[in-house]
Amino acid sequence: MIIFQNVSKIYKINSHETAALDDASFHIHQKEFVSLVGKSGAGKSTIIKLLIGEEKPTKGKVSVGSYNVNRLKPNELPYLRRKIGIIFQDFRLLTTKTAFENVAFALEVAGRSQQDIIDFVPQALEMVGLKDKMNNFPRELSGGEKQRVAIARAMINHPDVLIADEPTGNLDPVNTWDIIKLLLKINELGTTVLLATHNKDIVNTINKRVISLEGGRIIRDEEDGKYILV
Repeated sequence: MIIFQNVSKIYKINSHETAALDDASFHIHQKEFVSLVGKSGAGKSTIIKLLIGEEKPTKGKVSVGSYNVNRLKPNELPYLRRKIGIIFQDFRLLTTKTAFENVAFALEVAGRSQQDIIDFVPQALEMVGLKDKMNNFPRELSGGEKQRVAIARAMINHPDVLIADEPTGNLDPVNTWDIIKLLLKINELGTTVLLATHNKDIVNTINKRVISLEGGRIIRDEEDGKYILV
């Protein structure tokens, strides 16, 4: 499903080279739930950028399903990204659009029909428990509700992979666990989930595979692992 093979990403800043990722190798199978952990600057964001083709590796190979991300041309990237849903800490909802319209926007970008939008958007919002809020604007929603809309939007095109990049960073404990339970449910339904987080409690409670990063290097990769970085 996802393969990183001896991947390095090196940035040149004022003639100095900095390795954001250093010889990283791992394989994430279909339907896995994997937590990607490490302090700020450890390499989590670099892995996500490489996965969605926002960056190209300096060395090594990145594959997602049948896509060799290294070799994708700019006009081919949208096809890769339809296979990958992504949610962020700051939700990134369109403030002038309702919950329904935010989710519908992802279908519009993919060129789906108006009938598809009418059929599928209510289903996606129902999946995240927000069918009764479909006409609300982001300013009328709580933080947890905003993240649920973002999840519905990420899942509307039925991606093979869902990337959750610090999805609970702006949420209180109750909403945090509601979102994590939703991610686990999505995983149980067959979607591969990659959770990037520095929240030790989440990682240790869900007890799934953990890939630990430090200084751009993978220092641990354990099934049923724990977040034990200090």
